[in-house]
Amino acid sequence: MSAATAASGVAVPRLQGLHRAEVLRHLLRLQPEDRRLRFGQAVRDDAVEGYVARIDFSHDRVFGILARDLELHGLAHLALDGEGRGAELGLSVDSHRRQHGYGAALLERAVLAAANLGCRSLYMHCLSENRVMLHLAVKAGLRVVVTSGEADARLALDRRRHGGAMREALEDQIALVDCLLKQQQAAWMPRAGRPLPLAPAAETGIS
Repeated sequence: MSAATAASGVAVPRLQGLHRAEVLRHLLRLQPEDRRLRFGQAVRDDAVEGYVARIDFSHDRVFGILARDLELHGLAHLALDGEGRGAELGLSVDSHRRQHGYGAALLERAVLAAANLGCRSLYMHCLSENRVMLHLAVKAGLRVVVTSGEADARLALDRRRHGGAMREALEDQIALVDCLLKQQQAAWMPRAGRPLPLAPAAETGIS
């Protein structure tokens, strides 16, 4: 088990375009205050729908955390800039799933991915009142600057320190096994809707 997964005990699979509906359902399920903190302002359902529709799963990196019923309860969107030198991260976790290390696991997975992609910096923007997010950022080593009620957090990335191809491959392997086990469990559980499909092994970097 990798250092990140061992520390949190949470598997974090990469999501693909076929998971767009699950991503939307997760974000729409957030409580109004949680949604405001996630996007930095109050946003209506149609704005959330537009945001999810614009996510480029092939260019950006999107990670999630699945419950035993395969419902998406945590989400990280790592948006890469045009040159791939920087990345902006947005995180969200269902309110009833907090205090389980989900936010830290998502942040650690995003840092690993950004470093391996060659990004030089990771950036997070949030409201200064979002104490949970600021705590996660500081704990992960991001430098936080608060001005006028808003906070910017940055981390200078070093591939040797924050990345590692073998480490990421192991993370993906663990996430794949975790998804397979949860799919088997879900087959015995009544659940509305379809199971969350797995990404092909090639997408995880595992042959």
